[in-house]
Amino acid sequence: MGSELIYRGHETQPTPDTYSPKPHKPWVSVIRPIRYMLREQRLVFVLVGIAIATLVFSLLPSSSNNHDYTPISDSHFPTESTQLTHRFFYQGHGGYGSMNLGGKVPLGLKRKGLRIVVTGGAGFVGSHLVDRLIARGDSVIVVDNFFTGRKENVMHHFGNPRFELIRHDVVEPLLLEVDQIYHLACPASPVHYKFNPTNVVGTLNMLGLAKRVGARFLLTSTSEVYGDPLQHPQVETYWGNVNPIGVRSCYDEGKRTAETLTMDYHRGAGVEVRIARIFNTYGPRMCIDDGRVVSNFVAQALRKEPLTVYGDGKQTRSFQYVSDLVEGLMRLMEGEHVGPFNLGNPGEFTMLELAQVVQETIDPNAKIEFKPNTEDDPHKRKPDITRAKDLLGWEPKVSLRKGLPLMVTDFRQRIFGDHKEDGGATASTTMSSN
Repeated sequence: MGSELIYRGHETQPTPDTYSPKPHKPWVSVIRPIRYMLREQRLVFVLVGIAIATLVFSLLPSSSNNHDYTPISDSHFPTESTQLTHRFFYQGHGGYGSMNLGGKVPLGLKRKGLRIVVTGGAGFVGSHLVDRLIARGDSVIVVDNFFTGRKENVMHHFGNPRFELIRHDVVEPLLLEVDQIYHLACPASPVHYKFNPTNVVGTLNMLGLAKRVGARFLLTSTSEVYGDPLQHPQVETYWGNVNPIGVRSCYDEGKRTAETLTMDYHRGAGVEVRIARIFNTYGPRMCIDDGRVVSNFVAQALRKEPLTVYGDGKQTRSFQYVSDLVEGLMRLMEGEHVGPFNLGNPGEFTMLELAQVVQETIDPNAKIEFKPNTEDDPHKRKPDITRAKDLLGWEPKVSLRKGLPLMVTDFRQRIFGDHKEDGGATASTTMSSN
């Protein structure tokens, strides 16, 4: 029997004559996406969110035509030093630009706080600078090895989330992310800098940090770069008269080298730098018995000791109160000029005149005792601050007779009220006219 191929199912296949298509459904293309979105709840949430946002923005008044700006007066800023800062802002990791809104900024705009490191921030000048920066709204990192600084100077900021304290010696490298660096870390009195000079290495490390993170760097140099000056008063263009191998050269030449390094990093590596040459400064929190003339005179008068005048007492100095210096440092950092700038009070006093002011303030019966002068002690020191006046709008406000009583109050408390330090004991130190 022959085989036969059979196509199974051919009997059920419709013939072309009997085929009829399904009826057309016009809403199927709309219904299917709706069913899918109902199954996928996330899309529903997206659509609901878009609808709510559209409703909110349609109800809000349009601000496209609102160009009414109100200038911010100086009263919006916490201190005098911030009168200039509202003109500047920082971008990125320390980049510098200027706000140019025709002298006006939107009403209610707040200044962006910066992240700032202050080396030597627990010291005399550094702690006062930290106070101003914290009050201005910045975040401050204090780096100090407490060689001359005191933790007590910054303890009132403990617990503030914008304040940090690192015990560290700047002769060792340090990695931080900051916008600005105020480099104050260096022993500034003869008693201390002759024992531990740290100018060059510490400055080099901090400049390296500024280069790595793009921070602006301010060097606190000194009037000692002028040495025993042959020009009076001293202007920033004067190159000085320094003994490179004298007993004070570790400080004098160290600061001159620090200025050189600062300018080399500025020219060679593009680091934004500022240089301040600080003249004699006094005020609360100075180290007691540190060899500087104001602190020694005040401590001696309080302890009923003779005021020690070295030489004939005719050598001159200019004394600025610490708040004036801090104001100048902040204006310099926020300004557009590299410097160097002399920051000091041009009011000139002989050592005898200073002793008499201390007598008037503390004890009219205090005795004056003369001793041989110290080596390389400058005969005259007076800043020319014309450049600071013209370019920074800065000049000192506090006179010696007004500021000295404030310092005396602090010293009296620390000598007689705080026996943990100094304890009222007499210390024999070599005094300088710094």
